[in-house]
Amino acid sequence: MEQSGKGGGSRERAALGLTFVLRHGRRTGLASAARLLQLFDVKIHHIETRPARMPQNPAEDLEFFVKCEVLDCKVSSLISSLKKVAEDVESNREGKAPWFPTKIRDLDRCHHLVTKYNPDLDCEHPGYTDPEYRKRRAFIADLAFNFRHGDPLPRVEYTPQEIATWREVYEKLSSLYPTHACKQYLDAFHELEKYCGYQADSIPQLHEVSAFLSERTGFTLRPAAGLLSARDFLAGFAFRVFQSTQYIRHSSSPMHSPEPDCCHELLGHVPMLADKEFALFSQDIGLASLGASDLDIEKLSALYWFTVEFGLCKQNGAIKAYGAGLLSSYGELMYALSNKPEYKPFDPDVMVIQPYQDQNFQQIYFVAEHFEEAKSQFQKYAMKIKKPFPLHYDPFTCTVEVLDLPQKIKEITSHVKEETEKLVGSL
Repeated sequence: MEQSGKGGGSRERAALGLTFVLRHGRRTGLASAARLLQLFDVKIHHIETRPARMPQNPAEDLEFFVKCEVLDCKVSSLISSLKKVAEDVESNREGKAPWFPTKIRDLDRCHHLVTKYNPDLDCEHPGYTDPEYRKRRAFIADLAFNFRHGDPLPRVEYTPQEIATWREVYEKLSSLYPTHACKQYLDAFHELEKYCGYQADSIPQLHEVSAFLSERTGFTLRPAAGLLSARDFLAGFAFRVFQSTQYIRHSSSPMHSPEPDCCHELLGHVPMLADKEFALFSQDIGLASLGASDLDIEKLSALYWFTVEFGLCKQNGAIKAYGAGLLSSYGELMYALSNKPEYKPFDPDVMVIQPYQDQNFQQIYFVAEHFEEAKSQFQKYAMKIKKPFPLHYDPFTCTVEVLDLPQKIKEITSHVKEETEKLVGSL
């Protein structure tokens, strides 16, 4: 931070968004506004005028929007001076946010790994003492590290031992699904068996699964080298991209893995991502994470943990599983639907502060009445996350746009209006 010489005041500049109304603005507004902004040494990035919303003189009154920078120490004086010559003065101080992807290809930069369960570093990992397994893991990880958006999804030729591990997991879990999994999961799982090569003797390839999801919910897959940081992993959800590992757990521990692997991804996550309501819920979590503070990322991670990973729901009077961590773990799936754990109602405000751990069964599970209600409750929670700016996802270009100009909001509103008129016409 710079300091001025004599006064010792701060020379830090604040980014502001100003709106104000000038009466008779069409004749004198531009000149009077310019003189005031020049007086305060305001650096203007953007300026707009439009008819005032509640004009006294409809032909003359103008509303101004100014995106600018001004010395932090002059902000209050500038606002006070504006209020003397203008009406309806409002200011919004823009803050800085952590970098986040705005285009789907920006996910090439979202590859930071959490290494605490890496078999090369964790002596408790089942593969730590197996040099062949570690070599195989490194080979598959390199496929993900070298992948860039637009590349064909890498194909892995799985070994007989890897397929044997998959078979044991697949057969044991699929025997539980009819009684323990929610209807949305079962519907998608049957389709995956029918159209996507889900079977005990073959590990599905990412490109086939990605094409399946794309047709149903717009989700696609991209390879991940391991356990990603929460910020980078959730960022993928914003673009309806699921970052999936391709390696498989060590053969000595087929029923448990300390980290995500292809059993967890393909059996746990993929079927639920084929459901439209759940896909939208997942994307909402991802969009909420973009530009969020570290504290809010921690809270979103907890919410993600108790929903996408370990969520339960009620269906026909019975509790069923929809969380990937449950649907890919035989032991915890049975435990979660027993009379041993504590159940709590779905409540984002409680979930984000509920402690959780990732090495033992959960002591508490949150039960959603149905997905529509859960999505609505989360959207209300997401509105409380403070960011310097609102964001909008454009599904046509797979981009996230910062809504920092009124014109951008006007364009989106116009598009929504057109779509609404089409729906009204259909009705």
